[in-house]
Amino acid sequence: MSAVSNEKERAFLVAVKPPGQGEIETRELLQELEELTKTCDTDIIGSRIIKIDKSQSRYLIGSGNAADINNQCRDNKIDLIIFDNDLTPSQQRNWEKLTGIRVIDRREIILDIFASRASTKEAVLQIELAKSEYILPRLKRAWTHLSRQKGGVGLKGEGEKQIEVDERLVRRRISKLKQDLKLVRKQRAEQRKKRQKKPVPNIAIVGYTNAGKSSFLNCLTQSDILIEDKLFATLDPTTRKLVLGNNQVVLLTDTVGFVRNLPHDLIEAFKATLEEAVLATFLIQIVDITSSNYEDHIKTTHDVLQKIGAEDNHIITVFNKIDLVKEPYLSRRIKRSYPDAIFISTKTKEGVPELLKIIEHIIDEDLNIIKLRIPQDKYDIVALLHRTGHITNEQFEDEAIYITASVPNHFKREFEQFVV
Repeated sequence: MSAVSNEKERAFLVAVKPPGQGEIETRELLQELEELTKTCDTDIIGSRIIKIDKSQSRYLIGSGNAADINNQCRDNKIDLIIFDNDLTPSQQRNWEKLTGIRVIDRREIILDIFASRASTKEAVLQIELAKSEYILPRLKRAWTHLSRQKGGVGLKGEGEKQIEVDERLVRRRISKLKQDLKLVRKQRAEQRKKRQKKPVPNIAIVGYTNAGKSSFLNCLTQSDILIEDKLFATLDPTTRKLVLGNNQVVLLTDTVGFVRNLPHDLIEAFKATLEEAVLATFLIQIVDITSSNYEDHIKTTHDVLQKIGAEDNHIITVFNKIDLVKEPYLSRRIKRSYPDAIFISTKTKEGVPELLKIIEHIIDEDLNIIKLRIPQDKYDIVALLHRTGHITNEQFEDEAIYITASVPNHFKREFEQFVV
């Protein structure tokens, strides 16, 4: 947004309500766009909801409403118009020609947020690819200021020449980004194989953006992950170690939050930042119980998990912030609708011990927990167990070592003769 100037841009937001979309949903999406805009450190001067019977090719909305918005933006010295709806390249050009200011849509603002916050190599590459593919059909928009330049007979205007040059450069960059991504993903696949050989369970924390996932990670692991009241405060995964009551070590990974109407281009970027959700032993879905849109947030989370191939993972639904619930009937109603869910407060720790017991139980069922009696002269077996398994208890008795451990399936056969 306003990355160069220290002065904040002044934005006007527009949400177009198409037929079949409810009034409440439209207002909720506009509110979410407001939060996205604030995340970009941009001032919101005004907003408007426009109802339409069908999309108009020129401005998406009717020319009368477009003229009204133009006048309102001129009167309030607006620098930027942001649509909650996707605009075609031609619609963006028409709006910028009408208003003389920059006009973007929800897709572009999310791309900007991701581009400013990605840090892992794959996420950076994937988001740059998404931005390049978004920019390509919009290059003419960048050259509208040269539209008055005319070439001679048989010659093209400078703007048109430059557009062709820019298109070649962008297409070349897209090709290079795709090649780089293939290499990074190959390297990541090799790293994944190494990780999968280790028997330490990994639990991915997923959920709608700003639901309290980082607070949850801090609560369980006594970490100090940065917590911000912003959408997409966490973009790259953060992993911390958690030791359960039975001495089993697990890894908790905080992942990027989801959002409704996520641009399709960014699903691939989500795959990069949500690899742990796909590979996790199971998932913990954090839901903000104080949000009036919690059901939509749950649906959005499941939709994105399905798109990245993680929908088959076992999911524990955890409703957070129960200390903020003022009406007891609300908790009772949600508990009836989600009987298997856990209700906690990361602030007061209410419900956390119960959740930890459930995590222990699930991991005990998923892992191969074995008890072994290994003669003390079998140092090679003990060493192998230390390398490939996770030992939760070890005692020396009667010239033997009694060990309780979890081991991966492909190593279990190595220890069968020592199982008690």
